[in-house]
Amino acid sequence: MDDKQPPSVTLTQIKDYQFDIHYAPDRPALLSDEPPPLGEGAGPSPAHLLLAAVGNCMSSSLYFALTKFKLDPKGLTTTASGEIGRNEAGRLRVLAIAVDIRMGAAAQGMERLDRVLMQFEQFCTVGESVRQGIPVTVSVFDGTGQKLK
Repeated sequence: MDDKQPPSVTLTQIKDYQFDIHYAPDRPALLSDEPPPLGEGAGPSPAHLLLAAVGNCMSSSLYFALTKFKLDPKGLTTTASGEIGRNEAGRLRVLAIAVDIRMGAAAQGMERLDRVLMQFEQFCTVGESVRQGIPVTVSVFDGTGQKLK
C-alpha cells in the first residue's frame, strides 16, 4: 500500500449483486457476489471479503513480527470465520470473527516467540479497526498443532 495515497477501491456493478472491485489500475478486478438466494455466489461475498481482510492483516502482522526477530514460521495458513446473526433490530450482522493462524514450524526453540505473540495483533491496522465494533479473537498454533495463543 502506498503511504502517500489512502487506500481506495472502485466497485462497478456487473449485474444484480455482482460487482467488479478495482483496487489498482494495473491489476485485474475482483468479482464479488452475494450467495443465493440474492445473488449467484459467483465470487466472494462482502462478508467473505471482510473475513479475508482481517485474516490477511493478522497473518501479515504475525509474519512481520516473527521475521523481525529472525524467526521462520515455515509458512502460515489462516482461517477466518465469521458468526452471522441478527442484531437487536433484527438485521443480519457479523457478530464475531475468529482468526485461526497455523505456522508450519514448531514453536520449540523459537526465541522471543512469547513477545511476538503478545504484541503482533496491535500492529494489524484492519483487525484492530474492525475490533472496535466486532469482537475478534485470534489463535495461533505451531506446526505440531500446539496452541500457542
